[in-house]
Amino acid sequence: MSDDSPNTIKPASTDTPPANAGRKMAIEFLPLLAFFISYKMGGIFWATGIFMAAMTISVGLSWHFERHIGTMLKVNFAIVAVMGGLTFYLQDATFVYMKPTIIYSFFAIILATGLLRGRSYLKLVMEAAFPPMVERGWTILTRNWMGFFISLAAINEFVWRNFDESTWVNVKVWGFIPLTLVFAASQMPTVMKYIIEEDSEDESDAAP
Repeated sequence: MSDDSPNTIKPASTDTPPANAGRKMAIEFLPLLAFFISYKMGGIFWATGIFMAAMTISVGLSWHFERHIGTMLKVNFAIVAVMGGLTFYLQDATFVYMKPTIIYSFFAIILATGLLRGRSYLKLVMEAAFPPMVERGWTILTRNWMGFFISLAAINEFVWRNFDESTWVNVKVWGFIPLTLVFAASQMPTVMKYIIEEDSEDESDAAP
């Protein structure tokens, strides 16, 4: 069989360094950790400035290690820049409190828009991180994540409007990330249910 056969498995390109899940998570958690520490040291405005600087560093590290900046990181960086800028310009911390609400609502709206168009935008972003799945599986995952983002937005609104600033900071840093990890783990049964079995692919390829 010729090396140019479409069935030939070719090695992956080495132009882009392989993604490292642990490193990626650490890079994305860095700004939140910096925000929490600087808040304890100097208050919300000091923490906001440090957070904006840490987000810039996080974007730079992502590009350095992965040669790629994820969609969620790009959106987060843009919203942080806008809301942080408004916070300093108007000297009003409300914009910082509302940032998670805006980010989670934005992601929910994007996913909902994709579903209305018959597409899974979650698949476009996360396909490389999951085993091959049938389209129904991606649709269900997209709906689930859309609902989860709406829930996080609602939680953020409830907390900052009804509790003190310190409680909101603790929920933002130490609440949302564990919730996200637990929710992601809870979606694995859906992934396993709709995964495309290799045996099925082989049988399809062998069919006349």
